[in-house]
Amino acid sequence: MSDSIFGIHGAALELRSQRMGLLASNIANAGTPGYKARDIDFSMALRARLDGADSDRAADGATLYRVPVLPSLDGNTVEMATEQTAFAENAVAYSATLSFIRGRVETLTRAMKGD
Repeated sequence: MSDSIFGIHGAALELRSQRMGLLASNIANAGTPGYKARDIDFSMALRARLDGADSDRAADGATLYRVPVLPSLDGNTVEMATEQTAFAENAVAYSATLSFIRGRVETLTRAMKGD
């Protein structure tokens, strides 16, 4: 039912949440030797989700290792500027998607009340 009410936005919100967790994990492991930064290709994951895969499977299939611009000597591929930029962009998109869903819920609530 939520797919028909929220359309693509419900799936997008789930995937953006998963991506935010992955990016936060990258940032948290910035000092861990050998840690390999990963990211979710959002468009690939969303396509898989809309084709019927569940959110976890869609996100797992679209998770890729990040190729660093300047690799570190300890093998860690986290570049803080890249991670922070990706996290901020994802947070803005998450907020916009959430606002759309909130607006849809408010519209449905007003319709049920007869306003």
